[in-house]
Amino acid sequence: MEFLRPAKNVPTTWWSADDPWTLKPSVSTLILLIIGLIIFGAGDAVLIAAGIGNTPWTVLAEGIAITLGEDWTIGKATFLVSVLVLLLWIPLREKPGFGTILNAILIAATIEVLLPILPTPESLAVQLAQVVAGVIMIGIGSGLYLTANLGPGPRDGTMTGLTKVTGISIGKVRGGIELSVLLIGWAMGGTFWIGTIIFAVLIGPCVAICLNLAGRLGESSDD
Repeated sequence: MEFLRPAKNVPTTWWSADDPWTLKPSVSTLILLIIGLIIFGAGDAVLIAAGIGNTPWTVLAEGIAITLGEDWTIGKATFLVSVLVLLLWIPLREKPGFGTILNAILIAATIEVLLPILPTPESLAVQLAQVVAGVIMIGIGSGLYLTANLGPGPRDGTMTGLTKVTGISIGKVRGGIELSVLLIGWAMGGTFWIGTIIFAVLIGPCVAICLNLAGRLGESSDD
């Protein structure tokens, strides 16, 4: 049961980069970062394909895609959102890392590739199971890319940057941003329903547990 205990912070593993701003990460760090981001994107695609509610940021991406027209997909809109969010880093004086750039590219690319080939189940029970599977995949992907320690994702960096500038706690900043993008995306036509709520409830514990697992696996690889 120790493996299922949520981590309180991001652990250091044998694949963690010593310098989050390095431009020459080790091969093992880079590979696990890429695997983590692809799993994250795949989980997001699985959740979207369930058809009963997206993550708050994907609700926004879907709303933007609907607004911009049929040439825009959720994957393309996800990348656009990442680019726009990264522009906010300039006044916030946040510094992107190698992982920050790959985060913006690979998650959007994975959604773009997988979403067209993933079926939407007709049974609500299967849809709910698919949402849970998507959340678990996002948790696993988060555990890998966060422990790679190659810079925060565009959205995470914006949250920490706003916390530094405003002095407001990270929890309140995160909650405010997530709620804001959810409402904006929903108003633009993005899918907000029970899947969104399940994600909001499960993602925190899931990521924390996956970080604990990553930390323990990372320690065992050193022995």
